Amino acid sequence: MSLSRRLLNRAVHVAHRWVERGGAIQPGTDLADSFGRFGAGSYIAYPMATLFGARSIHLGRDSLIGRSCTLIVGYGPDDAALPERGLVIGDRCVIGARTTITAHESITIGDDVWCGQDVFISDASHGYQDPETPVGLQLGTHQPVVIGAGSWIGHGAIILPGTTIGRQVVVGAGSVVRGAVADHSIVAGVPAKVVRHLEPEHGWVSANGSGDVKPAWTASEVAALMRGEAAAP
Repeated sequence: MSLSRRLLNRAVHVAHRWVERGGAIQPGTDLADSFGRFGAGSYIAYPMATLFGARSIHLGRDSLIGRSCTLIVGYGPDDAALPERGLVIGDRCVIGARTTITAHESITIGDDVWCGQDVFISDASHGYQDPETPVGLQLGTHQPVVIGAGSWIGHGAIILPGTTIGRQVVVGAGSVVRGAVADHSIVAGVPAKVVRHLEPEHGWVSANGSGDVKPAWTASEVAALMRGEAAAP
């Protein structure tokens, strides 16, 4: 590669990093000030795909939202009838790149929730009953969504209206979730079903009746194992 092309390549990447840093939404920027709350230490990477209804979005502390995400409250950028807390994201959350969250009434994401990339979460869908009206114009009912603290939402998962996910739940990649998911469960599939659940006396028990049990490790046991100081049970 010629020196001129090398220098051009370097300049392009330097400029790209500068634009990314300059365009990020973080405390002290005009866009952060437009949110209902924008917690200290939180960061929304540039570029965003879509953002409107920011005054109804409450973002906790030290949360990271990746590139090309969509955060929407309401039915359009000029929607005046927004709920006060349409989208609430807790502290220390990670929302993966290209995730879409569309709230019309209420989506609540607890503290320490991590989402993979390309996740979709919505609290409303569309009807189809009127055969003469385009489906896109048949707005469905609002059904609040809750995702409990400490849960992990895998890559490409879809969380449908009316879903309540408990604490410390794992949602497998590509799953489609609707309904209630109990605390300390692992769900996967289309539609998502429980594949393991925690029994404190035994561990993570398979739901298929095979008797397969994986041990439950505490954070201190995992840390000791990674330091090479002890074997996990």
